[in-house]
Amino acid sequence: MNLGQGPRSAELSVRLADFMADHIYPNERRFYQEAERLGPWKVLPVVEELKPLARAAGLWNLFLPVAHGGLSNLDYAPLCEIMGRSHLAPEAFNCSAPDTGNMETILRYGDEAQKERWLKPLLAGEIRSCFAMTEPDVASSDATNIKSSILREADSYVVNGRKWYTTGATDPRCRISIFMGQTDPTNPDPHKRQSMILVPMNAQGVRVIRSLPVLGFYGVPDRAAEVVFDNVRVPASNLLLGEGRGFEIAQGRLGPGRIHHCMRLIGLAERVLERMCRRAELRVAFGKPLADQTVILERIANARILIEQTRLLTLKAAYMMDTVGNKAARQEIAMIKVAAPTMAQQVIDWAMQLFGGGGTNNDHFLAAAFATARLLRLADGPDEVHRNQIGRLELRRHRNVDPARTGGSGEGLVLEDAEAWAEGGLWPSPSARPLL
Repeated sequence: MNLGQGPRSAELSVRLADFMADHIYPNERRFYQEAERLGPWKVLPVVEELKPLARAAGLWNLFLPVAHGGLSNLDYAPLCEIMGRSHLAPEAFNCSAPDTGNMETILRYGDEAQKERWLKPLLAGEIRSCFAMTEPDVASSDATNIKSSILREADSYVVNGRKWYTTGATDPRCRISIFMGQTDPTNPDPHKRQSMILVPMNAQGVRVIRSLPVLGFYGVPDRAAEVVFDNVRVPASNLLLGEGRGFEIAQGRLGPGRIHHCMRLIGLAERVLERMCRRAELRVAFGKPLADQTVILERIANARILIEQTRLLTLKAAYMMDTVGNKAARQEIAMIKVAAPTMAQQVIDWAMQLFGGGGTNNDHFLAAAFATARLLRLADGPDEVHRNQIGRLELRRHRNVDPARTGGSGEGLVLEDAEAWAEGGLWPSPSARPLL
């Protein structure tokens, strides 16, 4: 298994790191100030100023897959890690959620007319998009619960539903939503009831009700919103792929998106660890630098171990997606989706403790970083759902394996074996034998 970076990716990594140093990090304070003062309903000028620079530098739409002239998952992963070091970076390179996932969805499942109308302006950064899946009235971690409707009427579909945590909906440039709802609510297969459809945000009956904060942050790290779709009529040609194929689209969309989230979290954790180390050497408490305190050294060491473990697991998942496909890699994808946010949240928490009171505001970027990590333990499926899938796949993996070849039997020693062990003196007396 080769988890190394290809030459094109390596060259882009250097250019990307240079751009981050020259343009992204110096503008972060302005970015957070604009996000706070202008709010989630406005375009942030600093982002719009950086986009032409990124495009001119050839650092635009780096997420595009190999089949469309882009990079493999394995080659994109290190670039995603670099961009993940800053909340400002992904959108500046047109590589931010939910647009990347929506563009990939239209690219894979859209027809030529849909690509012409929506994909082209998204790729050009002229418009933005949102993804409407989660609902406030049902436990949306089980997507079969989704009750929104997409009902056919002649040459149209009528869309109804209340969605929330609809990422990107408050952005004034948001022009299109990918909406998931039921087209066949009585289908005996619950995974064939759902479909996805493209809904223009200026269609009659679409109302963005409110912006939703993430641990007090509006618009950073996410422009989450609650949106009502009230008898919204859209052309039947806006349906993606076909009726009853919403789950199929969701799985195709979420696989790469989870890789992207995890690598961005690794970049975020790397930056936090760097700040942690610098702070530990600068601050003195009880007569010596924090870096000389054993508890601090232990946390720094554990942070390094956790980051390295998570990166290797994520790169393995990317490699498998490239070589055997998303379905075969689903256990690895689920594992990284649990591991990466948990790792990042722990590293950031240790950093906040080291920074003291200052770590709880956003002067040192830690509060927004923590909000991101905590959010991503829920986004794209909560930890519990992924753990259940990992466990079921692990059980299935061992069912067709002969335990005689692996020593993996779930049974204890047979009685004859126990007697033989006792006679051989391995247990000193019958009372010392293990319970069978």
